[in-house]
Amino acid sequence: MAGNVALLIPGHGYSVERPLLHFAGAVFRSHGWTTREVSWPESPPPRDGQDLPVWFARLRSFTLAHVGRVLERETAPRIALAGKSMGAFAAALAADRGLPGIWLTPVLRDTELPADLRRGSAPFLLAGGTADPSWDPELARSLGRPVHEAENADHGMEIAGDPVRSAEALRQVTVAMDAFVRTLYG
Repeated sequence: MAGNVALLIPGHGYSVERPLLHFAGAVFRSHGWTTREVSWPESPPPRDGQDLPVWFARLRSFTLAHVGRVLERETAPRIALAGKSMGAFAAALAADRGLPGIWLTPVLRDTELPADLRRGSAPFLLAGGTADPSWDPELARSLGRPVHEAENADHGMEIAGDPVRSAEALRQVTVAMDAFVRTLYG
């Protein structure tokens, strides 16, 4: 699959070296994709006491501006995106450009992200945990795309106080990502 590039997009405090994005990259590479790690040119906007919807809007603008610039420089004929939390705001760009995506722990509440996902035509996978306050399981399933949900997992897709079950949750989301990437540009 020469020419396929997956951009790995970090979260607010979740780097591409952390497990979810590390294994997203490993999955893409196992299917012959090249991966490129996106890094923020500066610190994302702090909350500074703002209401969540206002802060999320600022994070979305920050993400779209930076990832948009990265996409403008990308020359690969086939591109996919994988974003964690704040990085999932790049779904707006995926919708605009018809790019597939893996959206890990997307912020589905108090944001424009659900509308961005609804207008997307390319395939995407949503993955979230039932103990994550930003996850909305009904909304996720209503989008008609693959959904992976980890029982009792938080925003980091970990189960509090249970590293063994956390590792199993990571394994299961990796299996879901692998199944999804197999379907891309087949």
